[in-house]
Amino acid sequence: MLERGSSRDPLNMANVETRTVAPDEAGMRLDRWFKTHFPDLAFGHLQKLLRSGQVRVDGGRAKTSTRLEPGQAVRVPPLAGAAGQGAGGGARAGGGTSVSTSRPTAPTGGRPSDADALRAMLLHEDDQVFVFNKPAGLAVQGGSGLTRHVDGMLTALTDRKGQKPRLVHRLDRDTSGVLVVARTRLAAQKLAEAFRARTTRKIYWALVKGVPKPKQGRISTWLAKEDTPDGDRMRVTRQGKDDASHAVSLYSVVDNAGQQLAWLSMRPVTGRTHQLRAHAAHIGHPIVGDPKYFDVEDWQFPGGIQNKLHLHARRIVIPHPAGGKLDVTAPLPPHMQQSWNLLGFDIEAGSEQSEQEDA
Repeated sequence: MLERGSSRDPLNMANVETRTVAPDEAGMRLDRWFKTHFPDLAFGHLQKLLRSGQVRVDGGRAKTSTRLEPGQAVRVPPLAGAAGQGAGGGARAGGGTSVSTSRPTAPTGGRPSDADALRAMLLHEDDQVFVFNKPAGLAVQGGSGLTRHVDGMLTALTDRKGQKPRLVHRLDRDTSGVLVVARTRLAAQKLAEAFRARTTRKIYWALVKGVPKPKQGRISTWLAKEDTPDGDRMRVTRQGKDDASHAVSLYSVVDNAGQQLAWLSMRPVTGRTHQLRAHAAHIGHPIVGDPKYFDVEDWQFPGGIQNKLHLHARRIVIPHPAGGKLDVTAPLPPHMQQSWNLLGFDIEAGSEQSEQEDA
């Protein structure tokens, strides 16, 4: 909300503004807040304004490092040449709301094709959250030798305030499926809390070698990371050894093709690296196409099944930052859809079974 300074303000001058800190700006440093709202304002100029008391927070003096809270009033003096300044910085909508016109409405930054690629993956969008169906083979974050990843692509969806969408969890590069991304700082904080508090339910579908017995089970181990020529790998170890972390997964057999292959619905209770992949291998039923954990001699792929990781983040149920539940389901990637068709698995029936087990 944008309000004009009052003539009763002893520091008032023409074009002084008072801006209210938004809920999604909670905890933001004052210098970062100015960078967001006034991107052309030099840092040195801001320091001078603060030292002279021309910039104030709730009527008091402040520093560049001051952390802001929602609802606080920031006094903004005239800023010659700064984007978003004075009366020209916003166009008022009904009810006194300020709509910034200092940035283009179209997405900025990133590759020209990144915004289109992300839109093609989009499963859900609202003013606080994006949910994407990440394809297999696309990394979530950057790393050695990677030229394209979701985190970098998100620059293309930077909003008019300069806010780039934020990752709140990740998927392995070769795992496809539901990926939740926060659009604001406040949404990121609330979603991250939901993941930490384990109030999020994540359902994965996997195709594994053999048929686990029993058909429903709980896997509880300690996992530790080890370096291999093919990169990091998780191995099962003992408590208290090698910085091991406790990992718990639930699984249920949805359907099977004889005794050779089974369709599992898997739910990670904890969120360790490669957890489901390591756990499936640990019980003797590695995920088909897993380059790190499928270590079975003389195993032949059934005709028509591709040698790609058959692990898909099918569904997520998480508290929405604005209240209520966010419940999103992602369709299978092409290589898994092909395998399901070949094996005669009924996706609709499997979805109903997974929902009943998760209720």
